[in-house]
Amino acid sequence: MQQTIEVEHNAQREDYRARVMGCWLGKAVGGTLGMPFEGHDGPLNLEFYTPVPTEMLPNDDLDLQVVWACVLDRLSTVKVDRHILSQAWLDHVDFPWDEYGVAIRNLKNGLKAPLTGSFDNWFVNGMGAPIRSEIWACLAPGNPELAAAYAFEDACVDHGDDGIWGEVFLAALESAAFTESNPGQLIATALRFLPAESRTRRAVEDVQIWWQDCRDWQAVRSRVLEKHGHENFTDAPMNIAFTILGWLASEGDFSRAICIAVNCGKDTDCTGATVGALMGIIDPDCIPDRWLDPIGRSLVLSPGIRDLNAPATLDEFTELVLDLSQRLDGRLPNAAVYEQSPDGLRISAEIAFAPDMPSTDETPSLIDAKKLSLPGTVGALECDKFRDEVLLIRYHFHLPAPQRVRVLFNTVSESRIWLDGEYAFGRAGGVMAPSFHRVPSKQSCDADLSADEHTLIAAVRRPTDRPAAEWVAGIGDAATMQWLPRAFVK
Repeated sequence: MQQTIEVEHNAQREDYRARVMGCWLGKAVGGTLGMPFEGHDGPLNLEFYTPVPTEMLPNDDLDLQVVWACVLDRLSTVKVDRHILSQAWLDHVDFPWDEYGVAIRNLKNGLKAPLTGSFDNWFVNGMGAPIRSEIWACLAPGNPELAAAYAFEDACVDHGDDGIWGEVFLAALESAAFTESNPGQLIATALRFLPAESRTRRAVEDVQIWWQDCRDWQAVRSRVLEKHGHENFTDAPMNIAFTILGWLASEGDFSRAICIAVNCGKDTDCTGATVGALMGIIDPDCIPDRWLDPIGRSLVLSPGIRDLNAPATLDEFTELVLDLSQRLDGRLPNAAVYEQSPDGLRISAEIAFAPDMPSTDETPSLIDAKKLSLPGTVGALECDKFRDEVLLIRYHFHLPAPQRVRVLFNTVSESRIWLDGEYAFGRAGGVMAPSFHRVPSKQSCDADLSADEHTLIAAVRRPTDRPAAEWVAGIGDAATMQWLPRAFVK
């Protein structure tokens, strides 16, 4: 009897190991396929790696999960805690991208999670958290409630709203996939953890209905873009819809799943990596050798990960995760809750109005300017509060030492910006992408500035196609692309 129990235990352990390994292999394959096309609108027509790699491409999708595992491994008692993960960002991650950079700035400004994710963050609904859901599924296999709880602890550090719900949904889905394979049942299980008003919930439910209606992935893709499309190519509901579409349309074929997800366009490395990981959990043997052979099993991390003694291979990473799961032993999160307010981070500005867009030849004068207290770098003014055609905004910011900075002012409206009395940049209009590494053309400039107070003046035309003018102003390090904390003078 004892021998039978040991055999069954060993079989379960090997099945668990195989599924975790399948998860990371599928993640590496899908991410490597999609990485060269990240941000492409699509549709694409990929059938294999283009170009064919010689190793897996480094990807933040996997990088951050390796960081979390290594940080948890150092704890005497393993536990999942938003504050432990917050410190990991400061100790090991130099990524300045989108919500990552905002969270690091908020942490350096002294905020605690979940405020670090929700405060002054234009990218609250980004894919940065959903793409790191697998670690929690692997640490809570077959227990979607626990995986969802872990995912929330993680996501709230750098996201709010559907950036959180996207990771919760995927973690629950992937956890359930350790013991269930039916797509309909898995999706129903994961949707239980989303609020009714979640955009992610609506996008996933729509994809299920649309796929059943027409069985044409390109037609469904078009409907996703029409109803759930977003100007931010990393928007979570839109990209999770593409992930689910690739999975449903694949009918169990790994190659078809990752190719359809990536061919939808947008955040292609994330959609390919996520559906690849999911299918690797469901069936570790579903990944054809032709996808595995080019990338090998070495674990390749991005240069933005620092001071980390990481596993050298995906096999070693798998063993680390198995060990962590045993040490964690189903322990629920129990993070400290802090009473805090971001009022100390409010930004003082001055506003005035002009009948038309000022000339670039001279600095606009803010006649009858009124003081304005903004909650942060993200600002907005309803169109019915414009007293004239053009809004003028004056900011002051301070540098403690001479520095080359990147000055950002991003808005969809026609805009012109002056720095220290000189015209700096402007454009007729466009999209929002207020991140120093990918701010749209003519919405930023680099400048060598002295250790002193500086002035930024922006002119923003009242929009005609939306209820309010929206903008983001920021000062960053031109070399690292990181936000400069507390740059704006209060």
